[in-house]
Amino acid sequence: MRAVRVDHESVDHDSAVDLLRRSYAAVPPGEPVRLAKRTSNLFRPRAAVHTPGLDVSGLTGVLAVDREARTADVQGMCTYEDLVDATLPHGLMPLVVPQLRTITLGGAVTGLGIESTSFRNGLPHESVTELDVLTGSGEIVTARPDGDHADLYAAFPNSLGSLGYATRLRIELQPVRRYVALRNIRFTRLEDLTDAIGEVTATRAWAGSPVDAMDGVMFSPGESYLVLATFTDEVERPSDYTGQDIYYRSLRRRTRDTLTTYDYLWRWDTDWFWCSAAFGVQHPVVRRLWPARLRRSDVYHRLVRLEHQYGVAARIDRLRGQPTRERVVQDVEIPLERTADFLRWFAGSVGMTPVWLCPLRLREPAGPGSARSWPLYPLHAGQDYVNIGFWGSVPMTEGAADGDVNRSIEREVSELGGHKSLYSDAYYDRDSFDRLYGGPTWRAVRDRYDPEHRFTGLYEKAVARA
Repeated sequence: MRAVRVDHESVDHDSAVDLLRRSYAAVPPGEPVRLAKRTSNLFRPRAAVHTPGLDVSGLTGVLAVDREARTADVQGMCTYEDLVDATLPHGLMPLVVPQLRTITLGGAVTGLGIESTSFRNGLPHESVTELDVLTGSGEIVTARPDGDHADLYAAFPNSLGSLGYATRLRIELQPVRRYVALRNIRFTRLEDLTDAIGEVTATRAWAGSPVDAMDGVMFSPGESYLVLATFTDEVERPSDYTGQDIYYRSLRRRTRDTLTTYDYLWRWDTDWFWCSAAFGVQHPVVRRLWPARLRRSDVYHRLVRLEHQYGVAARIDRLRGQPTRERVVQDVEIPLERTADFLRWFAGSVGMTPVWLCPLRLREPAGPGSARSWPLYPLHAGQDYVNIGFWGSVPMTEGAADGDVNRSIEREVSELGGHKSLYSDAYYDRDSFDRLYGGPTWRAVRDRYDPEHRFTGLYEKAVARA
């Protein structure tokens, strides 16, 4: 008889949670509370702290996979790399797998995540059926869509740790096949691109073939690509973009492609989309010398943190007489019907290329009733969006202040009815921030679960860099 529940690790979860709670109790009142973790996918500089962090060292595993129910119980600090390694052998994967290996499940829920299945499966937090949260009172509560802690369940996404930390999450899984067949569709007009996104989102098909995942890249307003993916068991010789070949470049020279499902999930990680070019890794000679095991987003991110700390490249630019550069690292959600407008504005006003395009629609309700709302990131149910990601820096013009370009992006996003993720720099004033990110709801939930306000506030984290 086939067992349907598979335990993947002999993890003493209760002891790990107890260690977390004891480390929380050891943080003196009034001192900042942070996770004691070595890696991060954040791009927000933070004020230094000298108090011990929360010990999450025992909360990094997959507790169980239920193949029949298609669910997994996962600890909050488990990376998607480890989660995928646990689910793929059972022919399953999370409904949304964010594009970078070391993003954690808890991080993707409290800080938002997205990927190419989001046009049909929404955001990672929408597949969470329940989660255990360490609250500001030091207690662990189990939050579900209904019941005593439904307010915490709804407000947890995009709270960035200001309402608590997830110790365990139960998520839905979906069946997956061995390979992913890709069609790379080229567009010379942005309106044609957005029309195609709308058609695929509505029909989940293109030219008579089903579409299971969809994202794209804009190299310029006159050259963009939509990548339509279909899971398949057909055995073909798959491409390999972990060696000399670079994935994003293939969109320009191949109309069809095939990857293993595993390689498809991490297709962007090897070169951090295209950002590895900043380290010379895309040069053929450097690529041969740079070990494949170090071609990973977390390695590049560590190099960026070292640059932020020591400013070597910035000093070299100054010696060469180069202008100071402003970091522009953002993901924004724009309504589909305004996406072409934003992309043209961005190309003319900011000028960074390429940019990533990832269509998004909140999940349809499973039964009668309206779709669930997520007050701290209030996208509209039934509205098609496109996540637009751009990561790099631009030269500052004479007399400009650091942050001016980012502020102009924030204004344009708001004028077009969009939203901006908060993993990087934000410049909103508090009133605007509260209006955009559910301030009244956040305060009510915080007062209930953290009455002494031990956790750093959401605005303080996202804007004041606390």
